[in-house]
Amino acid sequence: MLENLKKYKIVLASNSPRRRTLLAGLDVDFEVRVIPDIDESYPDSVDSMEIPLYIARSKAEVYKPTMADDELLITADTIVWTFDGVMGKPADREEAYAMLHSLSDHVHQVITGVCITTKDKSVGFSVESAVCFAKLDDEEINYYLDKYKPYDKAGGYGIQEWIGYVGVEAIMVAFIT
Repeated sequence: MLENLKKYKIVLASNSPRRRTLLAGLDVDFEVRVIPDIDESYPDSVDSMEIPLYIARSKAEVYKPTMADDELLITADTIVWTFDGVMGKPADREEAYAMLHSLSDHVHQVITGVCITTKDKSVGFSVESAVCFAKLDDEEINYYLDKYKPYDKAGGYGIQEWIGYVGVEAIMVAFIT
């Protein structure tokens, strides 16, 4: 794999610190390139499990005209899915609190879509995880929001942060193509 990647300049199209950390963990050189204010909407006809991949592909299309021939672009999107529908990134503390309160003591789906694009080809895939949250009390939710301010994360939380250690009871993962 690493030998194959050497022929490309890898571009991560994301503001996400977590995505940067994950890619850096592969020990490959990459640059971060972000085009601001990309439309992340999707038609109502898109199935819930396909929303993140649809958005990741849409992001790639925005970047494609700016790509050099030797670049490999990585775009991604994540949603939290509950019985009430999609949870994106919370607009503010109040919305983040409401999200975490509704996730408390329930199972929800976290779906990430990834699109890998060159000038000639694009490949996409999705990963779905069922996440079982413990019952969180108001003090725990408020502590997490005050300390971590997770307003840039789908569902208002980052599983790699404190809340993942104390609030997640189980995770089950499945690939979707």
